[in-house]
Amino acid sequence: MGIIQFPNLFGGLTLYVDRVAFTPFGVPIYWYGLFIAFGFMLSLIMAGYSARKFKIKKDDLYDLVLICAPIAIICARLFYVIFDWQTFKNDLGAIFNFRQGGLAIYGAVIGAFGAAYLVCKKKKMIPLRVFDFAAPYFAFSQAIGRWGNFVNQEAFGVNTNLPWGMTGNRIRSYLENQQGLLASQGMQVNPELPVHPTFLYESLWNMGAFFLLLWLRKNKKVDGEVFFGYMILYGLGRSWIEGLRTDSLMLGSFRISQLLAIAFVIVFGALFIYRRRKTPNLEQKEFYDPNFVFAVEETVKADDQQEHQSEYTDLVLEKRAEAKVNTGHEEEHTENKVEE
Repeated sequence: MGIIQFPNLFGGLTLYVDRVAFTPFGVPIYWYGLFIAFGFMLSLIMAGYSARKFKIKKDDLYDLVLICAPIAIICARLFYVIFDWQTFKNDLGAIFNFRQGGLAIYGAVIGAFGAAYLVCKKKKMIPLRVFDFAAPYFAFSQAIGRWGNFVNQEAFGVNTNLPWGMTGNRIRSYLENQQGLLASQGMQVNPELPVHPTFLYESLWNMGAFFLLLWLRKNKKVDGEVFFGYMILYGLGRSWIEGLRTDSLMLGSFRISQLLAIAFVIVFGALFIYRRRKTPNLEQKEFYDPNFVFAVEETVKADDQQEHQSEYTDLVLEKRAEAKVNTGHEEEHTENKVEE
């Protein structure tokens, strides 16, 4: 049983939270996975509802989700394992134990949007428009999923005296065991004092980004603005939040997530400005390649013409057959008169 405490909140708040939500048939189901799944399902419901407004075929939307979601999870895990190899090198089986946590958002972002690009090309969809459509829901999923870190007592920061500073049995245990590593990174953290709930900061930041991106999607000028905006906003938030954390993935003396966050802000900020200046304002907002749509429409027209031609031919043949029958009847009637 996990014990989570907020010593300076409401005179001292203590919560007892088990990492395991329930255990059907002896298989533990963790809150961490449930929060991720809950955020994903809510995002999918909202995207499915909006797809009608944006004239996206639901079959294409579901294909994107079914392909990109597992790739995003795999890439998130690979990213985490690669930059925390010391933890896994002596226990390779632990790599496949997703229930204990250990997913890196950057891996998920790279995997999801990379896979989506390939699927869009296959389905003749315009990638940047699809990315613009999906970006708000990605931020929303992250905002909900971060609460899995709360239950796991992870993704926390350095000591703080703020009212919402938190601590817990797993937090204290981690900090006690990592004092040497933290000192080598220039951090001094007292395991007995409250720490920043950085998971909460990121959750609130992403929820704010969700609403801002919805507004930007409604008012965008060129393709890619919403997607670039998501990358910029996430980079801005993560760059300062990561600086507070005590469990960052490191590359030497540098925090991987902080470096990527700064790179995201610079690269996608430049792309945002460049496209605003160089790309004409968006006139048509179809999600499918106009050439592909035109080809499909022409094929449909040709099929319709062929069908109408076939119907006309059948009608002519039918009339001719009727005419022959009528002529036969008239000739028979004339012969009968002559015989009389």
